[in-house]
Amino acid sequence: MIRIEIIANQSVQSELIKNIETLMPDMFYTILPLANGKGKNSYKLGDSTWPETNFVLISYADDSAEKKISQIVRFVKLKFSTEGIKLFILHDRE
Repeated sequence: MIRIEIIANQSVQSELIKNIETLMPDMFYTILPLANGKGKNSYKLGDSTWPETNFVLISYADDSAEKKISQIVRFVKLKFSTEGIKLFILHDRE
């Protein structure tokens, strides 16, 4: 079992979801639609100084989903190379 976490600018959310739902129709996920914080290059605070915000997608899946979700995120990152899309995969240690 793996935990998938994707953190990205809200501007790529629909593109990412479209690709996930097309290529992994059985994947279930939760979206935290408004994530504020500081990344490597900028803040995402949703205010007048730092107007952008991120979203967080969380999913639990079988280990076999790791390769496919990695490919999807890589594809979206190529298309939107400046949006700071990050993928984290945590493996169950049981």
